[in-house]
Formats: sequence, structure tokens, C-alpha cells
Amino acid sequence: MRESIPEQGRLDCTSVGNLPLNLNCRDELIPIIAALKHLYSDRARCSQIMKLIESDVNGTASKNHGRRGIGHWQILVLAAVRLGCDFDYDHLHNLAEEHLTLRRIMGIGDWEEVRFSRTQIRDNLCKLSASTVESISHVVVDAGHEIVPEAIKRQRADSTVVETNIHYPTESSLIFDGVRKIIELCVRLHEEYDITGWRQHAHLVKQVKKSNRNIARIVARKGGGYKERLKSEYSTLLNRAGTVIQRAKETCEIMESDFELPLQTIGLLASIRNFISLTLQVCNTATRRVLNDENVPNKDKLFSIFEPHTQLYRRGKAGVPNQYGRLVLFFEDGAGFITHHHVMPRDAQDVDVATEQTMALQKRMDGQVEAVSFDRGFHSPANQAELPNIVPNVCLPMP
Repeated sequence: MRESIPEQGRLDCTSVGNLPLNLNCRDELIPIIAALKHLYSDRARCSQIMKLIESDVNGTASKNHGRRGIGHWQILVLAAVRLGCDFDYDHLHNLAEEHLTLRRIMGIGDWEEVRFSRTQIRDNLCKLSASTVESISHVVVDAGHEIVPEAIKRQRADSTVVETNIHYPTESSLIFDGVRKIIELCVRLHEEYDITGWRQHAHLVKQVKKSNRNIARIVARKGGGYKERLKSEYSTLLNRAGTVIQRAKETCEIMESDFELPLQTIGLLASIRNFISLTLQVCNTATRRVLNDENVPNKDKLFSIFEPHTQLYRRGKAGVPNQYGRLVLFFEDGAGFITHHHVMPRDAQDVDVATEQTMALQKRMDGQVEAVSFDRGFHSPANQAELPNIVPNVCLPMP
């Protein structure tokens, strides 16, 4: 059972529209709460957002049955704070439990003991799809343009690397990650279906982990015969990983041939095969780079087993020569609203998407954009010729 927006006010809680804010405080949370307060007063747009959230969170289930869950308005508040302030779930959980103003804007009064768990917050926020978050962003930007209509006319474009949450990627650590997950998932099949071959699973993990640590020590210390010792240890790691991968493939084949599998187990087999494919990709690049002394291009490399979309960017930024994530193009209007964004393909650069995405922006803004500025990374003769046909005034400096 979930509420969208509480229809009945509470005696123990100040209404959201009259909630006082400490505007002298420079904390990043205050502007977000002020924006939520403004959005709450616009019931038409607020209802539109609640329907978007309801479609993701409820799915086909009824919102009027079952235990009481986090309300749709509360999900919006928590999601806005997490994304706007870049908080992790532990920080967000603490604020949801302790921050008085945040609890007030969520509609929680003093007379009821409403508590959240970190898992509850994470599970509910993770149900919001990327398309829903983008649609909510468009609704909020449209509300802002009603206040500052002139902001639409002037836009600026830039790209930045949005970093993914990964550990420093080395091929040995990625192989260990992949093997560990393959063994973990196969052990679940072993326990449920009594599949042979995984009784010594802890020993298998320990052996691969030992090779990973030995490689890390060799790389850190170097010394005499460094390359030969590194090749020898990588050969050991690759052999051990190959043994696990072959055993996992056989397990998948046995499961499909000998058992009537439920949908959940079929999904588990798909996950195992996915990790096998990713681990084999890292094993292949490790063989080429370490054993065959080959220069492997970045487009062939994998930088995370768990976030395989991660790419390495070397953009020459001071203090951060290497960035791991994805390049995202943003358009920002005169009032500072993000009016359009685009996650670029792994092999694309600014110059490749300027015309296409400016056209998408102009279409979304109903042709109201009059000027767009770019930096020199977007310049090309083709862009210089095509962009003025989309936007009347274009600032596109040459390198």
C-alpha cells in the first residue's frame, strides 16, 4: 500500500507549502528542498511525476493492497536528494532518519515513529528507470522555464566523464572478480541441485586470489627478471581461471540437459555465462599484453566485470590524467537547467555528436533555441557548416 501525495494534512507536521527553510545556510541540500517545495505546490506537474514513479515502483501490483511502503512523494524526495547531492545510500539513510526538515518535506510528523532501513531506501530508488528519471527531469525543467522563459533561448554544450564506481582495474584483479562470481553462482547450483565439481569451491577461490596477490607484489617491486616472473605468474593465473571456466561451462550444460529448470535458474545460468564471457575477454587481453608482448588498444579492453560499459579516458585534466566512466554530453540553458543529455558511445567524441544532439535539443525545445555555444573540441568543417542550419547563432571556436 503506497500513497502518492497525502491528501489530508497532519496536525503534527507543518504543511510542505509553509515549511520554513534556512536560506542563509549554504549547504547543497537547501536548494533541492526549496525546489521540491515549489514542485509540491504545482499539483498538476506533481501528479504527472507521481504517475511516472508509480509505473516503475508498483508495476502491475495495486498501490492499495499489501503492507505500507515508502510513498511515491517520499521516493521522489529521497531520489532528488541522492542525485542532487551525490550521496551514497548510507548518508541518505542517516538524513532520512535524522534530518528534521527533510522528514517534514516527506510528510512525516512528530507523533508517528516512521523509520527506514538502508535496504528499503535502496530497493525503492533502484526501481526508478533511467527513462523515468529523464522524464521527471524534463517536467522539472519545464516548470523552471515557466519562471524564466528567456533561459530557453541561450544554451551551452559541454561533455564530462561521469565516473563509474569501480576499483582500479588490473587484468589480474578483473580475472579474480570474474572467477569469484562464477564460483559463487555455481555453488548456488551445487547446493540446490547437488551438482558435482564444486565441493572445494573455497580452495578454488583461494588459489586464484593467491595468484592475483603474487602478480600485485611482482608489479609493485619489479626487480631482476621482472617480466619473466610476471609472465610465469600470469600463466598460472590464466590456467587456474581456465579450469574454473571450463568446469562452469560443463555445469551449465549438465543443468540444461538433466533438469527441468524454473525461470529463476535459467536466469542464474544466463548470469554465469555472462561472467564467463567477460572473464574470457580479460583473459584474452592479458594473454596478448603480458604473454605475447602486444600493445592492446583501449577499445578491446574491459575495465570492470560489474560495470562493463566503463571506458578509459585520457583528457589531459590536471590531477586526473586517467578517468574511468562514460563520456556524457550536456546542454545547459541560461538559467542553469540541464535541458538535454546524451551518453556517448564508447568510441565517440564531442565532434561526432554535436550536430545530431543539437537537432534533438532543438526538437525538444520546439525550435525556441536561438544560440548555442560549444568549446573547440566540437569543431569540424562539417559541424561548422551544419549547425547554423539548426540554430541561428552558433559559437564554435576552431582548435
